[in-house]
Amino acid sequence: MIWLNSTDNYFPDYVHASEEGILAIGGDLSPERLLLAYSKGIFPWFNQEDPILWWFPPERFVLFPANLKVSKTMRKVFRNQQFHFTENLAFEQVIRLCAEIPRKNQDGTWLTEEMIEAYVELHRLGWAKSIEVWEEDTLVGGFYGIEVGRVFCGESMFSKVSNASKAGFIHFIATNFHEYDLIDCQVYTEHLESLGAEMISAETFLQYISK
Repeated sequence: MIWLNSTDNYFPDYVHASEEGILAIGGDLSPERLLLAYSKGIFPWFNQEDPILWWFPPERFVLFPANLKVSKTMRKVFRNQQFHFTENLAFEQVIRLCAEIPRKNQDGTWLTEEMIEAYVELHRLGWAKSIEVWEEDTLVGGFYGIEVGRVFCGESMFSKVSNASKAGFIHFIATNFHEYDLIDCQVYTEHLESLGAEMISAETFLQYISK
């Protein structure tokens, strides 16, 4: 792995990543560097007390829209019209709730204030998108990510009530079915596997991101 400075906007080739997927350390979270990272399939992920870590995992967890799985439970949620959905209506609220809502088997959050401000700026510039899930007038779920051509790089999601984030994810894919070749889920979660996500090789993933 390579140390980056705050002036040179570049990343090493992905073959230099460590076995666990760390490609580089340091640099900054400027819009220019973040957009360069995502265009190469690289993403930042680090704890508050750590330097910025840039990742390119040896395998990628992704969902192809055609492989989306919708369970009987989720079909019932949609039939009952439990939720309604918006896009880009409350980006900063969504990312802050992603940071605040506790997650199973996780202590704290990797979404530092620096990270939040960086993605809010990407949203202002038109690169980052949020999906909001509402129960009546209450924001109960959502997620956000970065658009890179025909790939949507999902970053984080939250739920305040059962099935909210799942419903938002399903709705997003259903309404953007022809817009994206795949959804980049980055690393494995049981939650997203239940919706049809799968592992592909880094080389296969790069073929999609390079388009």
